[in-house]
Amino acid sequence: MAFRKTSSYVFAGVQGARHVRSFSALAEGSISSAPSSQHLINLETQYSAHNYHPIPIVFSQAKGSYIRDPEGKKYVDFLSAYSAVNQGHCHPKILKTLVEQAERLTLSSRAFHNDQFPVFAERLTSMFGYDMVLPMNTGAEGVETALKLARKWGYLKKKIPREEAIIVSCCGCFHGRTLAVISMSCDNEATRGFWPLLPGHVKVDFGDEVALENTFKEKGDRIAGFLFEPIQGEAGVIIPPDGYLQAVRDLCSKYNVLMIADEIQSGLARSGRMLACDWENVHPDVVILGKALGGGMFPVSAVLADKDVMLCIQPGEHGSTFGGNPLASAVAIASLDVIKDEKLAERSAQLGQELREQLVKVQQHFPDLIKEIRGKGLFNAVELNNAAMSPLTAYDICLKLKERGILAKPTHDSIIRLTPPLTISRDELKEGSNALRNVLEHDLPQMQEEKPDDKSNSHSASSVCDRCGRNLYGSS
Repeated sequence: MAFRKTSSYVFAGVQGARHVRSFSALAEGSISSAPSSQHLINLETQYSAHNYHPIPIVFSQAKGSYIRDPEGKKYVDFLSAYSAVNQGHCHPKILKTLVEQAERLTLSSRAFHNDQFPVFAERLTSMFGYDMVLPMNTGAEGVETALKLARKWGYLKKKIPREEAIIVSCCGCFHGRTLAVISMSCDNEATRGFWPLLPGHVKVDFGDEVALENTFKEKGDRIAGFLFEPIQGEAGVIIPPDGYLQAVRDLCSKYNVLMIADEIQSGLARSGRMLACDWENVHPDVVILGKALGGGMFPVSAVLADKDVMLCIQPGEHGSTFGGNPLASAVAIASLDVIKDEKLAERSAQLGQELREQLVKVQQHFPDLIKEIRGKGLFNAVELNNAAMSPLTAYDICLKLKERGILAKPTHDSIIRLTPPLTISRDELKEGSNALRNVLEHDLPQMQEEKPDDKSNSHSASSVCDRCGRNLYGSS
């Protein structure tokens, strides 16, 4: 296919970032001496664990919203590494900070102090209104930290009997893939074959405040925390009913339960607010951040809480060699500055509304194919109608979007997430919605003719939750 012409600034070298290779070295459409995309994919298939099912494209260079593969072909990124690059790929300010800090100091461990983490800790806590932060590296580590913190608080402050602390979470949740986290999961792929799952977990339906209160009434004296995503990402960008977040806050306060918001993906301007909880002006007891906190350049996660909760953990009870390292801290400060200085939350809110308006117009042309358009800010999803799409899935649609220069990724069989960098231009945004329309209009009919209906390969049975017996991700 023909790829768009590169704007003069898109792959310019980053001034001030010493020893960083300029993207301008590779002209559009040129073929470098580097290994081909297919060769690299083959190497990964042979030598790497098969724990992902990626779209077959190799990232070689990136800037802003654009990606290039080893052959020089250009694409628009509509996934943002699951919201880890809200600030855009290789943002010059963050990149400059990374390079300069890496030349000075990268690691002290927490056995000693360093000159970056205290500054980062003060910046993050003051920005979000908490007393203290506990730094980690990945989002999954942040969730594990919050779980341990909630249990410790439950035993010390709430006086829950030993080994009886309960964490309540939501059906359809996704908080990572550690053993503790998958013990809360409704995703059979995450749980089957990894038994025994850890005890101490209770499920409720997301968005159902009545069910939550009933659970609190029944088990409230043993519940340490309610862990939830303000917007469920992996479930398909599920938005709770208006007033739900405030109801959760009120119930947690009433029953002395820690309100723990997993804002790893929904936070840091993705939903059109700094935190998704800000849509209802709600202040959780514990907030988990990650992904975009590292600006797409370094893994950084953090758990925020006030002293009454945070100081339940004492020296030696939890930690990480790399947590709070000076390189991560410096990068995180720069990442937060970019979000604030470039008003990315406001930009996300405005562009997200425009994207949904574009997608609704596509839906109006294909009402039988598109079941729903939903989202907040630039956190959006297109849910397809499985019956009308058969025998194709959302993954097949994403493959065709890739051929048209748009990179998106499905979740489950019928949902396509559209979560581009918050720095994306309006023209680039329009390219995404136009590509979806063209795939549904021109590619889909031919794909349906060519792909046999293999009922033995259906995911319907495996999508029925082992825990509750429901098909959480079915589409009529």
